[in-house]
Amino acid sequence: MRFADYAKIYVTAGKGGSGMAHFRREKYVPKGGPDGGDGGRGGDVIIVGNPQLNTLLDLRYRKYVKAGHGKPGHTSRKTGRDGESEILEVPLGTVIFDADSKERIGEITEEGEKIVVAEGGQGGLGNWHFKSSTNQTPQHSQEGRKGEERAIELELKLMADVGLVGFPNAGKSTLLSALSEARPKVADYPFTTLEPNLGVVTFSDYRSFVMADIPGIIEDAHEGKGLGIQFLRHIERNNVLLFMVACNTDIESEYNALLHELREYRPDLLEKPRILAITKMDLKEGFELDEEIKIEDDVEIVEISSATGHNVDRLREKIWEKLQTVGDTESS
Repeated sequence: MRFADYAKIYVTAGKGGSGMAHFRREKYVPKGGPDGGDGGRGGDVIIVGNPQLNTLLDLRYRKYVKAGHGKPGHTSRKTGRDGESEILEVPLGTVIFDADSKERIGEITEEGEKIVVAEGGQGGLGNWHFKSSTNQTPQHSQEGRKGEERAIELELKLMADVGLVGFPNAGKSTLLSALSEARPKVADYPFTTLEPNLGVVTFSDYRSFVMADIPGIIEDAHEGKGLGIQFLRHIERNNVLLFMVACNTDIESEYNALLHELREYRPDLLEKPRILAITKMDLKEGFELDEEIKIEDDVEIVEISSATGHNVDRLREKIWEKLQTVGDTESS
C-alpha cells in the first residue's frame, strides 16, 4: 500500500521538569537564600502541513508518539531545558479529530500551518518562589505537570481542483493519463484504481490545475459499501466535479445514480459546479451517440475518447472555464 487517508495515533506530550530546592552556598555567603530554579516545560506534539506529502501512510506505522520531558531546575535560579517537541508532518487537507469524543481539533490546509494536539506540562517552580517574610528558607519545590495524553484520528481529504466522479471502469484513470503526467494503473476491469491518484494538467501557456482520480463509486457507497466513505470524503475538497459515464452504458441512469450517491452522502456536494464527460466514444461509429441524451439539469456535456484524444483538449478548456467561475464566485 502506497496511499493511506486515515491514521489513528496515541500522542503523549512531555512532562514538565521538577523545580529545584536549593540554597545559595558560596565562600563568603555561607547562608544564602533559596535559589532553586524552575523545571523546563514538557515538549508538545505538533501537527505541521507539508505540501510535498500526499499520504498518511508513515503515520499508520507510528501508533505511539511521545514528546520529550522538561529538565529539572538548576541552582542560581536557572530554569531547566524545555523538552523537545515532536513534529508530525501531514499532507495539506488533513483533518484532526479527538478519537474518543470525535471532536474536531483542527484542519491543516496551508504549508507550515501548525496545530498543537498535545501540550507539554508546565515545569515545577523552584523553592525561591516560596520565600516569604515568615518562611525565609523554604525546603520544598514543585513537581512538573504531566503533559496531555490523547488518541487522535487523522483523515486526509485530497485538495484537488477537479475530482473525477464515476462508477468503476468509466475511464477516469485513462483520462488522467491523457491529460497529465500521472500514470495510474489502467485496465479494462472494475476497481483498477484502489487508491487516489493526483495529476497536474498543464496548458501550453503555463496554466494548470490539479485533477484527482479517486476510486470509483458503487451503488450504496454512501452507506459504506465498496470503498464507500473512503472515496466520498475526498470529493469534499474539489472545486469542480467531472462526472464520467461510458457511452456503452445507460448514460442517463448512471449519471442519476452518481448524483444519488453524492446527495445521500452530503447534499451540498451537488452545489459544486460539474461537467458530464461521456467517455469511450471511440466505441461509437463516427464518435456519435445513438440517441440524444436527456438529462434534467443543465450540466454541460462533452463527448470524449481518451484513447484517441477526441475532444480531450476541448474538455480541458471547459474544465478551466468552470474553474474560473468558481474563482469569480469566491472573490465576490
